[in-house]
Amino acid sequence: MADRLNGKIALITGGGSGIGAAISKRFVAEGAKIVICGRRKDALEETASACQKGSVLPFPMDVRKIDDVRAAVEATIDFGGKIDVLVNNAGIGYGGGVADADFDEWMDEIATNLFGPFYLMRETIPHMKDSGGGSIISISSLAGIRRLPNLSAYSTSKEALIGLAQSVACDYGKFNIRSNVICPGLTLTEGMDRMTDEMSKSQGVDKSAILADMMRYSPIPRPVPVDEIALTAVFFASDESTTITGAVLSADSGTAIMDASAATRG
Repeated sequence: MADRLNGKIALITGGGSGIGAAISKRFVAEGAKIVICGRRKDALEETASACQKGSVLPFPMDVRKIDDVRAAVEATIDFGGKIDVLVNNAGIGYGGGVADADFDEWMDEIATNLFGPFYLMRETIPHMKDSGGGSIISISSLAGIRRLPNLSAYSTSKEALIGLAQSVACDYGKFNIRSNVICPGLTLTEGMDRMTDEMSKSQGVDKSAILADMMRYSPIPRPVPVDEIALTAVFFASDESTTITGAVLSADSGTAIMDASAATRG
């Protein structure tokens, strides 16, 4: 077992599946104690069961509700005595352009992907100030730095999250609080697996061929495993990155640097 996060206490949202679950497991493997939050109690408990006993507190909550956020922060303080690391990972995406997206879904994406992290930062920062500092890691997206079709709310919320995270870096660096952003591209989550499953069935094409086609213009032509995103999060959470704040790191196989018009040139 590595020990890059030995003695650190982390609060991780969306810890029941996908990137959040991978980050949770890796943090514990690196020596951290963690509180994992999400709306599905069974998923949180499944993640906790895969970690060292006593190292994880599953805490069902909804990041859209400020009272839930306050309760989660207090539970983390009770569990570990402090908060060294906050990981804003919880997020949703429905799809749709501005003129045709469902209004309630659009607002729900903004509430989850932007207001949730705002609430968590607002409630966590005072505790970090009191304890001498901390690291805030926000999971944005390739869609936060490049526009993708029919993802108006998702792109808006994920780009705004970058601005929010950098504002925190600007305002609270003097308290030794760092705030950085990870922007995953096509990542091998449960949701991506379901989507490619459906595409495979409807198109009569193997899932591996669908993924290869999606990544064909990326410098590293493969999707990103969630474990690799987790390793990036460990770096930002650890003392290896103590001079880094306000950074926006693309963990997307290089997709963001490519000219989108290449797709039309064959």
